[in-house]
Amino acid sequence: MISDESDRFNPRDPRPADAGKPSKNEKRRAARQLATQALYQRQLAGASLNEIEAQFRVDNDFTFADLPYFHDILHGVHAHLTEIDTALAPCLDLTLEELDPVELCVMRLSAWELIYRVDVPYRVVINEGIELAKVYGSTDGHKFVNGVLDKLAPRLREAEVKEHKR
Repeated sequence: MISDESDRFNPRDPRPADAGKPSKNEKRRAARQLATQALYQRQLAGASLNEIEAQFRVDNDFTFADLPYFHDILHGVHAHLTEIDTALAPCLDLTLEELDPVELCVMRLSAWELIYRVDVPYRVVINEGIELAKVYGSTDGHKFVNGVLDKLAPRLREAEVKEHKR
């Protein structure tokens, strides 16, 4: 019997040797998912950020998630919450208090990425926000998140958006 490990390194196998390892993008997606949950917990429970982060590190397997990115999101959104909310406000038809809490967390995370992570293309930020809203938000929450982020991106990344539209 041949073990799974020896099958994996078969030179005739077209898959790369690291086929089982998550890509950087997959690890970031997992970090965003965990950060959305942590931000939601912070918003509802009001526990300290360090307590929430410690709990998430213990309760979740970060093998497939980008732990430093999770940390950056969690602390970045918290540190710049006023600026993020100020950027979001003109793109909303509702007050922040009227928003679904999950969708608010997703939009705050996405706004943080648009403002502070210019290494992440704006289209990726929008797509990831939509996907998070599909998984964690209300039935049609992803449509709302999409609309808000579509308004927000040109305000925060004007040159990048213009360049893409050419």
